[in-house]
Amino acid sequence: MSHTLPLFDLSDKVACITGASSGLGRRAAITLAEAGASVVGIARRTEALDSLCAEIGPRAERVVADVADRDSLAQLVRDVSAPFGAPDILVHAAGVNTREAADNVTPEGWDQTISLNLNAPFFVSQAFVPAMQAKGWGRIVNFASLQSTRAFPGGIAYGASKGAISQLTRAMAEAWSPHGITANAIGPGFFPTELTAAVFDDPARADRNAAQTCLGRNGTLEDIDGPILFLCSDASAFVTGQVLMVDGGFTAK
Repeated sequence: MSHTLPLFDLSDKVACITGASSGLGRRAAITLAEAGASVVGIARRTEALDSLCAEIGPRAERVVADVADRDSLAQLVRDVSAPFGAPDILVHAAGVNTREAADNVTPEGWDQTISLNLNAPFFVSQAFVPAMQAKGWGRIVNFASLQSTRAFPGGIAYGASKGAISQLTRAMAEAWSPHGITANAIGPGFFPTELTAAVFDDPARADRNAAQTCLGRNGTLEDIDGPILFLCSDASAFVTGQVLMVDGGFTAK
């Protein structure tokens, strides 16, 4: 039983989170489960997903899959919908950053980045939207980035994918919000995850990033809880097509 305020109560909802094996995706799955949702985590690593399900308990199931594999989308929809029914909430946290400098970008690195960071959120959403339309209620949360609007060294492919996510989010809202489905994005600042290990392994660099924020610190996993719950619940019923920067004010300076 959820003890959440009614606006944030997800006890009758099913949430599907991609990239749920680690980082912000894992944190999102735990947060939504604590708000009462039944949760299905998708990732490629079985062991990490099993660990997540063990932590959450019986309201969590996992699907081992590559969300960038478009040929398996129909099967993915069946597998995700099997435990609790079709998801009401879709959180796209799966992502990759190859960190290739512009002069050294490979076709493989570029395609991998665009495929997972941009193509997957659209095509996976498109596959699940009909069930949301039938209910007249849905929540799609994409993951944008500081690099949606800022250029970082070694980030040309990643930045291109994340800049596109901002526009994809607006276009999703235009297409699907008339059916009761909101589409928004969270733009995280620097959080300690596998994706940002290269940043946090360099204390001087991590300190520089912290100094760039208005709050004077980098993010902790707990900092994502409120924003993700807001965008996945009735609390954000009149919010769609928006990118919420959860960056400690990094982009304000």
